[in-house]
Amino acid sequence: MKEEIIIAGFGGQGVLSMGKILAYAALSDNLEVTWMPSYGPEQRGGTANVTVILSDSKISSPVLDTFDTAVILNQQSLDKFENKIKAGGTLIYDSYGIHRPPVRTDIKIYRVDAMEATFDMNNAKTYNMIVLGALLKIRNVVPVESVMDGLRKVLPERHHSLLDLNRQAITKGMQLVE
Repeated sequence: MKEEIIIAGFGGQGVLSMGKILAYAALSDNLEVTWMPSYGPEQRGGTANVTVILSDSKISSPVLDTFDTAVILNQQSLDKFENKIKAGGTLIYDSYGIHRPPVRTDIKIYRVDAMEATFDMNNAKTYNMIVLGALLKIRNVVPVESVMDGLRKVLPERHHSLLDLNRQAITKGMQLVE
């Protein structure tokens, strides 16, 4: 098994955190992992992306030109990465802020209304966990319990009281996938 993933959006959407949590989850499942973030000096509001590779064998390079799966959270990222998904790959996107939806016919495309789901949960900070839940339902790369282990590592201990809310957000994201 080898999964090459790009997660891309605006800084502040939790793009890098989502990648880091996914990487820690895979590590707890004894997978080989690379996590390579890319962001401008703006961080919040500028574009950000992270490449995560999960594999059950050695990873030769963290640098990729194409991806098995792309999680896209803004129009600029869709414009940049839609054509970098391998034929037969997967594109997951949140339609919030997307004015030109994806057009490729040789990939599987999933629209996940994660921003709307944050309104249902009355908590905008659950956004990236909702998106991660959708990713886990579509591409079963790691179990939810491993993601919770990853969250425990990433979240400062003073925020561990939010673990249950994050689990609810992951579940909500899984429920959004048709």
